[in-house]
Amino acid sequence: MKKYSKLMIAAIIALIFIGTFVFLWQKSQPKEIVYNEFTPKVENIQKTTIITGKIEPRNEVNVKPQISGIITHLYKEPGQYVQQGEVIAKVKVIPDMGQLSSAEMRVRLADINLKQAETDFQREENLYQQKLVSADEYDKVRLALSQAKQEKAAAVDALQVVRDGVSKSNASASSTLIRSTISGVILDVPVKVGNSVILSNTFNDGTTIASVANMNDLIFRGNIDETEVGQLVSGMPMKITIGALQDLKFDAALEYVSPKAVESNGANQFEIKAAVRLSEGGKIRSGYSANAEIVLASAEKALSIPESAIEFSGDSTFVYVVKGSGKEKTYERKQVTTGLSDGVNIEIKKGLTVKDIVRGPEKLAEEGQ
Repeated sequence: MKKYSKLMIAAIIALIFIGTFVFLWQKSQPKEIVYNEFTPKVENIQKTTIITGKIEPRNEVNVKPQISGIITHLYKEPGQYVQQGEVIAKVKVIPDMGQLSSAEMRVRLADINLKQAETDFQREENLYQQKLVSADEYDKVRLALSQAKQEKAAAVDALQVVRDGVSKSNASASSTLIRSTISGVILDVPVKVGNSVILSNTFNDGTTIASVANMNDLIFRGNIDETEVGQLVSGMPMKITIGALQDLKFDAALEYVSPKAVESNGANQFEIKAAVRLSEGGKIRSGYSANAEIVLASAEKALSIPESAIEFSGDSTFVYVVKGSGKEKTYERKQVTTGLSDGVNIEIKKGLTVKDIVRGPEKLAEEGQ
């Protein structure tokens, strides 16, 4: 038994040794290098770029109050459509005490002047009837009375405006009613009933009551790198894809390229704007993230091969043309003139025909299998 055990162990060791030797010998043998091969094709090549940005209305207006006060009523909500001049909210005036005091003082003075003018007119009228004064003197006193009445009415209107925000004489143009300045969709109403609001002045932009925009006139706004901006021309067509609406694509036309670059993440970029052409029934919301695909250059019916088959050497480009077949296959290095590239395929302007076969990169082991 011991003798058989020793023989078995010796046989196993021999097999392991022989197997290792065979494996190493096979690994050390040179493998045949197999290359991908391509036939030039005639096709259209386009160089495109993708620009990220967002969709927004061309004309978005912030509606602000003409007086300071407190919101008492909100008549509209975001998403509703409003016509120009339609009332959005109502404001209750909180008068400034200094202005209110001045307006009250003006009314009292106007009242005193009016009473004195009425007294003077009565006297002058009695004298005129007795033919003791001339018609010219009488007309002057009557004019003074008329002016005093107008001053009293203006003072009362001014007091009502300061105190209530509206007077009886201009109730239809009340500044307490906040009206939309354009026709469009209400995008946002950032205030609530009870909020204090202030009018726009030199030191403050004022409180925004609502944001209104025409959602039928949209633009795409994005940034393009400085290496590509030189190829843009006003009117170039673009394809807009919205991230939230993958099934919808819209056409757009480039209409603006900023003359000044802005730095973003260490790179200079230029702002662009494009007019979006909405399809019928397409409902787009303001602020959607979007991508714009724009064709920077194109070559129609160009002879092309995969760019991976090109060998770049300085300012020259070469390919390896397949000669023969089987074991007699050889590769001839040939200079070619290249043109437009889309990142995958490249245009061959000179040096190849559709009958040639071009050597590509070496096949990987997985490809060979």
